[in-house]
Amino acid sequence: MSEIPAKATGPSGPSGDATAEGVGDGMADEPGGAGAEGPAEAMADETWQSNPPGSIYDYIKVASFSIGADGLVDQWSVRAERLFGVAARDAVGKDPIEAFVPPELRAGGHRKMAEILDGREWTGVVPFRLPEGGRLDGGGTEGIAEVYVMPTETEDGERAAVCIVVDVRALRQIETDLAASQAIFGQSPFGFLLFGTDLKVQRANRRFVEVFGGGAEDQRGRTVHDYLPRHEADRMSAALKRVLETGDAVTDMQIVGPTPGGTDRRHWSINLYRVHSGSGRPIGVAGLGTDVTRRHAAAREAAHARRNLALLNEAGARIGNSLDLETTARELLDVAVPGFCDLASVDLYQGLLDGDETPPGLADGSAELRRVAFASAVADAPFPAGTGPVDVGAVHRYAFTSPCADALRTARPRLITAGDDESASRLTGGLIQSTLAVPMVAHDTVVGLAQFSRTKGSEPFGERDRALAVELAARAAVCMDNARLYRREHERALILQRSLLPPGDPEASGLDIACRYLPGNAATEVGGDWFDVIELPGHRTALVVGDVMGRGLRAAVAMGELRTAVRTLALLDLEPADVLSALDEIARGLGNPAGPQQTTRAARKAADADLSEVYLATCVYAVYDAVTRRCTFANAGHLPPVLVEPGESALMLDVPPGMPLGVGGEPFEDVEVELPEGALLALYTDGLVESRDHPLDEGLNAFVRALSDAPPALEDVCDHVLSTLDTHHGEDDIALLMARVEGLPAEHVGDWTLPRDPKSVGRARELACEQLRSWDLERLCDTAELLVSELVTNALRYGEGDIRLRLLLDRTLVCEVWDGGFVQPRRRRARDTDEGGRGLQLVGLLSAAWGSRRTPHGKTVWFELALPNGDVEPMDAAEALLSLF
Repeated sequence: MSEIPAKATGPSGPSGDATAEGVGDGMADEPGGAGAEGPAEAMADETWQSNPPGSIYDYIKVASFSIGADGLVDQWSVRAERLFGVAARDAVGKDPIEAFVPPELRAGGHRKMAEILDGREWTGVVPFRLPEGGRLDGGGTEGIAEVYVMPTETEDGERAAVCIVVDVRALRQIETDLAASQAIFGQSPFGFLLFGTDLKVQRANRRFVEVFGGGAEDQRGRTVHDYLPRHEADRMSAALKRVLETGDAVTDMQIVGPTPGGTDRRHWSINLYRVHSGSGRPIGVAGLGTDVTRRHAAAREAAHARRNLALLNEAGARIGNSLDLETTARELLDVAVPGFCDLASVDLYQGLLDGDETPPGLADGSAELRRVAFASAVADAPFPAGTGPVDVGAVHRYAFTSPCADALRTARPRLITAGDDESASRLTGGLIQSTLAVPMVAHDTVVGLAQFSRTKGSEPFGERDRALAVELAARAAVCMDNARLYRREHERALILQRSLLPPGDPEASGLDIACRYLPGNAATEVGGDWFDVIELPGHRTALVVGDVMGRGLRAAVAMGELRTAVRTLALLDLEPADVLSALDEIARGLGNPAGPQQTTRAARKAADADLSEVYLATCVYAVYDAVTRRCTFANAGHLPPVLVEPGESALMLDVPPGMPLGVGGEPFEDVEVELPEGALLALYTDGLVESRDHPLDEGLNAFVRALSDAPPALEDVCDHVLSTLDTHHGEDDIALLMARVEGLPAEHVGDWTLPRDPKSVGRARELACEQLRSWDLERLCDTAELLVSELVTNALRYGEGDIRLRLLLDRTLVCEVWDGGFVQPRRRRARDTDEGGRGLQLVGLLSAAWGSRRTPHGKTVWFELALPNGDVEPMDAAEALLSLF
């Protein structure tokens, strides 16, 4: 231990008894000798074994030296060399008082040395100073030593001494370290455990004891399995072994478990590091534990908040991208499942979907609802009988006392669990743990109900979840209500658009008609493009295609007014140029509340015109005569018609474009073109051939090429054109009107010229009856004969020049009487005493239609008779005549 010289023997102490100070003799001379065995020998083996590294002497600096009878150092140990920094050769033979004690203390030192050599023991604290060249182990040349001097005798019986020296500075440092360690260990707010090399607790601090109960001594010998659940204890044991074996520290190891006597799960952050002795030998593992339960709760709350924020951001990006109700509902569920819940559904009031703003039962939540969307993150969900979800598209209602009806009635969310009531139990039975029923409120009106459900084993809904569900439902409700309103307006716009276009498939005499309309704005499907097919007297047909500049509802309204005006003007049987001139005046009056009378150039220069109210339109108006197969065109700033003759390439007709409608001040020109049998005529709007991607000329050339390569069937021609050209740009409406010429056969036309002679009336009746018999229409002879007689008689009495009679057979029978007079016949009501004035009344009574029109050389009066179909007998002429009186 202290390297006491073996030759030093114990002198008598103050009592005169001899004391054995050496270790060489041991207990060999005791009775029994070396061969004796027993408890004493076992104790000797245990007691006298050498101390391993890591003993207390690794921390306390202890040295020894001996003083001979002459008072000089005669032995100097190795530890003394390390403690005083003086080699044995420099210390042996020197007076220790003169060599190490400061001069002012030497006198007292010599007296003590004399007493020691006189056989007295002494213990005390001695300041010392090293001789020149010496240096202490910790640095410096001065120090304080605690010295224990034991008298001895040499072999010659002379007095000597053995000195044990302890460095007081090391002792003071150990005291300081122990005090600091005790303060840190005992006063630490964190739990602290010291594990031995056997991984059993050696020491626990007060904080640890406060958490886990018991006393500090009660913790000794325990293992981590006494504190933690098995799986956590196994993790902790493995970490302790790893730290003890490798020396690698473990930081922020997360451990979860309950405290003794508690059920709450606590979270601890564990830090482990290996503890070493002064010599560097591992002596155990220190563990520092911090309760981070609140930190975990805060982190969990922060994670929930981040998740909710992410869901809201996703909802803002995904919900409402479509104006379709079902799509918007599915977008809500795509966001909610599975990020927020396991199952979800959306119900909307059926009445609101049908356009009824206040359906019955809306106030109390019992109105019919339609399931518009459902989503589930659980495959093959095992719903108990009667608890499965409502099919998408099915109409249902909630009972008045149900939680869902209460949510609809109060406009407040309801958390439905299996224990609420019987209906809730059925709703949440089996798979479902709980459901949030959230009313969907838009513009202070409940439009439906969203349900978010979590299955058993999922985290229950909390207040944050409730708030998030309300926010998701509110956002979706506004989007779906907008979609509902859009659907309503869209349906109204469709009704308006369809009312402004020809109903069904247009029919015309001598023409095969096919048409297409594509709206440029898919959101409203209304615009300013239109086409029309108007049947005119004499088996003639007016073909119209127009385009009001602008888009949307305003353009559609203007288009409707112009279309109505065109049909009205067409019935007046005006020439195409005259129709466009009148239409131009109407277009100029559309933007002026005072009417077209105030739209003269002078008035418009003086007025403060609002350009937003100026309506401009382009239009092509064509009149086709099925008898002559001639077509008269007039153009108001529109694209030219395209004609495809049989066996020829398509070409654009040279029709003077004129100015657009609404500009005014310029006349329009008529152009007459003869159309061969089987020719194809195409009228269209600029949306078909013009877009931002290519110039107009390129589009026109592509249209002409498409018509040249078109299939024979007219409907196929339309489809071929639309598929060949770029018709999906969405920049403008597209109207396409195709007509194939099928002239009236010559055998279906009877045409005669009669002189201005009273005998011509009888001749006209004869000619008409002969022609009808040749057409197998004898049933119409009596009526036709009477009406022809009336018209020819009027031509003789009020007309001029020769009389022309023409019969036309197509889908109906048309009779025309031409003369050179310009005075139009006027129907009037005859008095009972009048002898005449009943001819035109008779014509109107017996015919399907009648009328008159101007011609370049006079007028034409006509009537039309429906062809007999075998079921309906024509009105008897005699009875009709008698009914006038």
